[in-house]
Amino acid sequence: MAIDDAGGPAPRTALEQKIRERRQTLAEFAHAAEEFARSFGEPGTLSERHLKRLVAGSRPDGSPVGRPRPATARLLERMLGLTIDELLARPDTALVVEPGEHELRQRLSAARRVNPEVLALLQSQLTAVRRLDRQLGAATAHDEVTTKISQVNRLRAHSLTPSVRGQLAALLAEFGTLAGWQALDMGSLARSWQLYEQAKAAASETDDAVFGMHCTAEQAFVLIEIGETAAAAELLSATERKAQQTAGRLLRSWLAAASGEALAADGQRSASLRAFDRAAALLPSTAAAANEPYVALDSAHLARWRGHALARVGESGAVEVLLSALDQLDPTFIRAETGLRVDLASALFAIGDREQGRTHARKALALAKEIGSVRQQQRIARLDHRRPEHGQLAL
Repeated sequence: MAIDDAGGPAPRTALEQKIRERRQTLAEFAHAAEEFARSFGEPGTLSERHLKRLVAGSRPDGSPVGRPRPATARLLERMLGLTIDELLARPDTALVVEPGEHELRQRLSAARRVNPEVLALLQSQLTAVRRLDRQLGAATAHDEVTTKISQVNRLRAHSLTPSVRGQLAALLAEFGTLAGWQALDMGSLARSWQLYEQAKAAASETDDAVFGMHCTAEQAFVLIEIGETAAAAELLSATERKAQQTAGRLLRSWLAAASGEALAADGQRSASLRAFDRAAALLPSTAAAANEPYVALDSAHLARWRGHALARVGESGAVEVLLSALDQLDPTFIRAETGLRVDLASALFAIGDREQGRTHARKALALAKEIGSVRQQQRIARLDHRRPEHGQLAL
């Protein structure tokens, strides 16, 4: 029997390997497939019993397992980013599939059909998955994002029209930054870093340097998460300076706020507050230009970021700013609300209001579990650990 690197039985199919990479049991994956189908309107179904046959790659008598129904095949393809033939093949052959001449011609032909209407459709799909992400979290939307990355990357790699290739690269950079932030939220820091590296590589093929700046700035939050706060502050400061002559006001405001958060994490109180003053001065009343990276920033989000920074540096005014931001926040931004409530709990504990602090911590924990935010659950655990008394939060 073949064994894997951990000493267990080697995966028999790429499907089984993918499920192991997700660290799910077959029952958990089957349940995730049901949720995915409901979220994205897929008619396919997948029982645990059927899944057991598919991952085995063969029937008990050794005969090949039959292909699933088309709807089930599509469901698996959308979730995992591989064709059904690749998923049912051995992992050593499925994940290194070299296209033949016929398939290469097909891919080139498909890329030639990318026109303004197709680009608009892909953009609308990006907008839709962003909304799913902010309301339901990465636990629901991450698989959809990685699937779209695979699709857009394949089109970009085979596009021979420079203008189209550049627009596909910009879309790929945008999908990549979303995937990177999702991985960060799920606690997969190394994967998050790699996704941002891939997004930056895609951004380098666009005609506008602002996409690369956005990727770089978001990647700095991985540095903050692992305690490399000085490096993050330096990286964001350099990116903010670079953007002065090329980026629009909204992106520049967002970069200033990001810089302020990194500076607060690094304990640079005065520099952080100055950065947030720059962000407020730059914040426009209109939306960003269509050809710029997407950033979610308005007065409520800026107040949320400033409140986070104030709580980081121990400012007593953090609670008032955060409560104001909570009142203004669009209720569909569930992950943002989760982080804001963690900040509120921290700020309230700092001023001795433990009862209100526990209220927000409980709500934050419930939301973090709903959306699968490992990052926020870890923040709540650290918050509990820092309390003066050694009791638990009793969440």
